[in-house]
Amino acid sequence: MAMSASGFGAEDTPMSDINTTPLVDVMLVLLIIFLIAVPIAIQTIEKLRIPVMASVESKDKVENLLLTVTTTDRGGRSAGDPGYEGASRYGKCRIYFNNITPVDSVELREQAFKRLESIVKREGGLEQIMQNPEKIPQVHIRGDVNAPWRCIAGAIYNVQVSGYPTVGFISNPQDPEAQ
Repeated sequence: MAMSASGFGAEDTPMSDINTTPLVDVMLVLLIIFLIAVPIAIQTIEKLRIPVMASVESKDKVENLLLTVTTTDRGGRSAGDPGYEGASRYGKCRIYFNNITPVDSVELREQAFKRLESIVKREGGLEQIMQNPEKIPQVHIRGDVNAPWRCIAGAIYNVQVSGYPTVGFISNPQDPEAQ
């Protein structure tokens, strides 16, 4: 008399249930990797700094639009205010139109569009400007080294919506003694 190893009255049919143990193991490993990788990625992004590099003296045209982008500190104070602690990624974006007038996003779009429109009219129309690429006005952005990317990206977006095709960054001249 032979005994069955699988129990009494067991049939010789294959088991049709899916084994979920390997699936659960893989999911747990992926979860652990994700939990370790996300904080590292966030810390890397927070420490992003705009590099200081040697700059070439530009022949700035009057038609070019100059923007300065910075933020308030955690207390809402702007640069120059008593107790200013430096730009904070949690602060409110500050954009200065031609380094003079502080503007918000809507004002930036409107003023940039009006300025571009007046340049196009003065130069004899869009066709005249397009024939001579040197006459196409540009936007130059001077960003605070601690300004968050959301402020700089917002300024870029607003001037591009206004019609400026070229946006560039201005860096501070490198100190020759620092080399």
